[in-house]
Amino acid sequence: MKISSGLIIADPWIGHILNGSKTWEMRSTPTSQRGWIGLIRKGTSEVHGIARIIDCGLALTEAEMLATKDYHCIPEHMISSGQVSKWVIPWKLADVFLLPKPVPYIHRSGAVIWVSFDENVQNSLTPQIPQTESTKGDELRERNFNFAPKLGSTQVASPTNSVHSKTKHRSPTPKLTFSTEEIIGRSTLTAGNIGNNHFYLTGFLDKFPIDTMGGSNKANKAAKEIIIDWGGPLTVSSDIDKGKRFFRSRGWIRNFFVASDAAENDTVVVARVSPYKVHVWIEKRRIGD
Repeated sequence: MKISSGLIIADPWIGHILNGSKTWEMRSTPTSQRGWIGLIRKGTSEVHGIARIIDCGLALTEAEMLATKDYHCIPEHMISSGQVSKWVIPWKLADVFLLPKPVPYIHRSGAVIWVSFDENVQNSLTPQIPQTESTKGDELRERNFNFAPKLGSTQVASPTNSVHSKTKHRSPTPKLTFSTEEIIGRSTLTAGNIGNNHFYLTGFLDKFPIDTMGGSNKANKAAKEIIIDWGGPLTVSSDIDKGKRFFRSRGWIRNFFVASDAAENDTVVVARVSPYKVHVWIEKRRIGD
């Protein structure tokens, strides 16, 4: 288990996260990223903390934003004035840990949301992951690919030396649960995939029901479709163009790539939830791979 990427967060929001008063980082797009990440203070090229992304919520209405301000710490006047009208999707954090000393990294041009860490930074951050039940769960998922990260996985109790939220901010802490999703395939992204909003299902087409396989155009759509949970506010559905070996419906894939900060040589992981439903997410390429 490694911390291979970091999220750039501006002040004052990163300060609220690191002091335990903010557990929702509000963004304009959803994310399918789950697990441990670095928390980067914008403009510093330094990692100031680590945390787990445990869930991504639906877009909130203004009334819901006002009702949940204890979680995201956005002042009422900013919500009511429309200043944050785009930033209404909560990326939910748990097990926030303030690093004793910030860890510097090389900030590459063009990185505005996510940063991929080199091996030296990973080696500095990963040993600082608190040993908790959630950590054990992460390790189990890495050892056994039959346990996939589940969208909407529940929050667990923060470790003793983590930053603790105030009582009114803390969510209930149910027992850790595991997904029984089965990973059926992986697809390495090319520049062409990203530019044309698709990814190939080559090598595991036989894992999908035969009645979801269609022809080369919409007139030859398959009888049934696959429901796809990609981490966005809503699931989507599509049959498969058997000749081209990818999902026919591609409008959602652009949002999926943007929300996941997908890049060439990253991997799309496809897990089967049920015969006609899958869950997809991005595994970031590790430096040196």
